[in-house]
Parts: sequence; structure tokens; C-alpha cells
Amino acid sequence: MNKIEMMDELTDITLLFDEPLMNFTFTKTGGPVDVLAFPKSRAEVTTLVEYCRSHEIPWLVLGNASNLIVRDGGIRGMVIMLENMKQITVSKNQIIVEAGAKLIDTTYVALEHDLTGFEFACGIPGSIGGAVYMNAGAYGGEVKDIFTSVDVLLEDGTIRTLKNEEMQFSYRHSAIQDMHCIVLEATFSLEKGEHSIIKSQMEELTELRESKQPLEYPSCGSVFKRPEGHFTGKLIQDAGLQGMKWGGAQISEKHAGFIVNIDHATATDYVELIAHIQQVIKEKFDVVLETEVRIIGEER
Repeated sequence: MNKIEMMDELTDITLLFDEPLMNFTFTKTGGPVDVLAFPKSRAEVTTLVEYCRSHEIPWLVLGNASNLIVRDGGIRGMVIMLENMKQITVSKNQIIVEAGAKLIDTTYVALEHDLTGFEFACGIPGSIGGAVYMNAGAYGGEVKDIFTSVDVLLEDGTIRTLKNEEMQFSYRHSAIQDMHCIVLEATFSLEKGEHSIIKSQMEELTELRESKQPLEYPSCGSVFKRPEGHFTGKLIQDAGLQGMKWGGAQISEKHAGFIVNIDHATATDYVELIAHIQQVIKEKFDVVLETEVRIIGEER
């Protein structure tokens, strides 16, 4: 990968080379990426994908790296982060949001316009693109409940609009997970509500989250999907694992469904602790825990 050539061809796009992804992930772990790109528009995203295709450079999108573990060896090729694409527009009862906008910020824009339906997401620390990708949800609500459509950039450089019925939404899943594409912008349909009621519900959910989740430490959020018929945190508690330390990582003493970085944890600490939890829960309760967090990158 010729850095000088890349900088000459992609002059208007911010590029960082050999950048440790621990500087961007919510776990504060992760090795270096060959090149990290920060486009400001869908045109720049298209330019990046076209450049990678013509130069046979692998690429992927990280969203805002909240529900993610990047292994300590890092990532080869290009990582595209959309944090500069964060415009939020309101049109009647619809909110049109660029993929890099924060989910939490979007819920507060909905509140400002007295729109209800997005309250469930007021404490989810992800981006809109990531939320659509994984059908994010909390407190009885999911993205699919308010989702109308999404514009995605396909690998061949074309843009396609997917409607709700095409997204194959299910628990923490969407059709986008089976496509090599980039979420550019999503549209959500809400309903008019009473400002005070919406605000009160958001405050209640925020207080609930702050009281139950270990927000004082770096973490990747909820590590495992909820197995049918069980609660992940209770399974981990009942197995006697809550509070266990593995290197610099620890199963949170506040919420057993979270793994927190308490002392310069590595991604390997996280991955090994996750595997240990899965093994113990399978042995004790014959329950298979599937990861909700994405684990990507190379071993060191």
C-alpha cells in the first residue's frame, strides 16, 4: 500500500496510517489498522470504496466501534469510520439520519420535535449505521419497530435503498450483516407525542441504565445475545463467574452481562474471557451463549 500515492489521490479525506484502533474502540483495546479513513459525505465514501476496489485493498466499516472487539494484531487494509457523517434532518414525522450520527443524539432530536418511538434507544451508545446493522434494541424496543428505509453503498459502487420488509430483521440481526455494503443514511417513522411524557420516559430509561450498567469503565456493551428462555447475566451469576478477572478484563460486578477494562486489558484478554464464559455456561447449564459483540481483526 503506497501511502504517498493514497494521500495524493484522496487529498480531501482525512487518513491515518498504522493507527492503533484502541484509540477508537469503546473497550480501549485493538491493534493497528493499515489506514483509517474519515469521509465526510457519501461521495467521499464512494471514492474510498472505488479506490480500494481498483487497488485490491480490503475494506470494512466500524461505525463508532461501540459493540466491537478488534483483536491485538489489528486490521489489514482500510477501515472506514463515518463519525463525520452525522447530519440529522426532521421532515414531519420522519427523521432522516446519516450513518455516523450517534443514536443517543438522534433520540434527543426526536424529543425536540415531540416525536415518540425512539425513546428505547436513548441510552444505546452506538451509531445509526451500527444500530441498523444489528437491529439494536433495549427496554422493549428495537430499530425495526420504527425503521422505514436505508440507503446503502454496495461493493460495486452503486447505491441501493432497502425498505423495512427487505431487511429480514430479527433479534440483533438484519440483512445488511449478510452484505458487504456501507450504511449511508436511514429513515425512521415516528409519531407525534407529548414532550413531557417523552422526556420523562427518556429520563427514566437513562436513570435505569446508569444504575444497572458499568458505565464508569470501558466496555463493549452487552457481550452476549439473550439465549431463549434465559437471562445471560443470571446464568453468569449462577455459574459463580461474576467479578472474575482475566488479565486486565473483568466480568462486571455491577452487571454480569458486561466485561469491563479495569487495568489496560488487551483484546486477547477479552476474547479468552468470553470463550471461558461460554465454556462454563455450556458445561453447567447446557446453554450456548452467542456473542452479540463483533470480534474482528488478526491475532498478534
